Amino acid sequence: MARKIMIFDTTLRDGEQSPGASMTMSEKLTLAHQLAHLNVDVIEAGFPFSSPEDFNSVSRIAAEVQGPTICGLARTREDDITSCYEAVKHAEKHRIHTFVGTSRLHLEKKLRKTAEQVLQMAVESVAYAKSLTPDVEFSAEDAMRTDLAYLRDVVEAVIEAGASTVNIPDTVGYTTPWVMEQTIRYLFENVSNIGEAVISVHCHDDLGLSVANSLAAVRAGAGQVECTVNGIGERAGNASLEELVMALRTRADQFDAYTDVNTREIVKTSKMVSSFTGFAVQPNKAIVGQNAFRHEAGIHQHGVLMDRQTYEIMEPQDVGWSETVLTLGPRSGKHGMRKRLEDLGYEITDEQVDAIYNRFIEVADKKKQVYDEDLEIIMRQATSELPETWVLAGLGISYDIGKQPTATVRLEKEGEIYEQTGQGNGPVEASYDAIDRIIEIPVALEDYALRAVTRGKDAIGEVTIRVERNGDGAMGRAAGTDVVWASAAAYLNAINRLIIRSGMNERPNQDTP
Repeated sequence: MARKIMIFDTTLRDGEQSPGASMTMSEKLTLAHQLAHLNVDVIEAGFPFSSPEDFNSVSRIAAEVQGPTICGLARTREDDITSCYEAVKHAEKHRIHTFVGTSRLHLEKKLRKTAEQVLQMAVESVAYAKSLTPDVEFSAEDAMRTDLAYLRDVVEAVIEAGASTVNIPDTVGYTTPWVMEQTIRYLFENVSNIGEAVISVHCHDDLGLSVANSLAAVRAGAGQVECTVNGIGERAGNASLEELVMALRTRADQFDAYTDVNTREIVKTSKMVSSFTGFAVQPNKAIVGQNAFRHEAGIHQHGVLMDRQTYEIMEPQDVGWSETVLTLGPRSGKHGMRKRLEDLGYEITDEQVDAIYNRFIEVADKKKQVYDEDLEIIMRQATSELPETWVLAGLGISYDIGKQPTATVRLEKEGEIYEQTGQGNGPVEASYDAIDRIIEIPVALEDYALRAVTRGKDAIGEVTIRVERNGDGAMGRAAGTDVVWASAAAYLNAINRLIIRSGMNERPNQDTP
């Protein structure tokens, strides 16, 4: 009989730890609702103790999102665990997820504790969490570089202390599928009480093996897989939810296992994560990439026309791709626009409709046709929660043959207008020079990316940048049909984020599974 595999989504926690991937409160809440529509089993909503913002977002998700178990992460400290419980307790089904490093490297270099001390920390933290909630998960951080006999002892002890789920993470993406399978089988054969808990895995993608390692664990008996939408996360990311789910579904003959994920919501969820984080999905990405179901070679096209199965192992509609492209235009009304956003998975309040529609009409007058991707960008810009210290009020670019471009930038702050002129090798650099002269906050531009959101000469261009100041980094995003304006707005967006964060406390050390 096929086994049910639990899907533990950590896009809002580990995924958001991707450099520059932070989301606003409303974006996190919207994504959590969409993950519920996707029908994942567990949503790891955040790390409540790490900041008041994280605590509040986990609390709101726990209170407002129905269906999945809402989970929070906590270190093996009583105050961490208490904070986690206070955040997740509002959910009908809630979980505390606590962790500590177990590899020799973590014991000696990071924790500076003996194996016996760490084992005791793990047991005491699980027992305390169990006193608050019946659903407790424990992660042995860096488990795949941990001595097997010690890992066995830790797993057995935390199950005895009350852990209902035990996670075996490949924290640094080091292992291989055959070693992962051997490790999980070893635990099933040598942990006396292993039948009392669900064994989980959480694999990182540093060697590009996270999905393969996760599937190997399932073959060995793991009952939960931890993953993120689009595979986002620390460093090279995590195991990709969409790839895991569709591998289990498409190759059920190999795994004799299934998930309860509503696969027709996969593409919608992927696009939402990409829109909120600013991380574009590569065209050749499995399942959710634009080219995943496209065929260019003549022999492939001929085969697909005869029978799709000749070159497709999945139906595009099964993951949420559609043959139909719906567009809106300047004569579209509020109701049509709102309905399309709702179809895309966004819950729009009556108060937000006017702001979104006003921006929509501005874009529609320029583009004539507004595609779904355009609409998502418009919605995000119109509902941004980021307070704007500096606002881009005007931008002019001038060129003279044989001379550097000149940019004149007008900014607004608290009702006052400031204007400066800058120069650079191109219009974007010139506009950044002018902004720097006005704001006088020295920042280093670490990354700049421009992509066309949709097709055609009139496509909206989305600019994503990353700046740093005194070791603190921030991502900025903006979009528009004028990419120079969008570049300046993205630069300001990043600077505004730095200004806001400059008054915030540093987060605690939060090395995680």
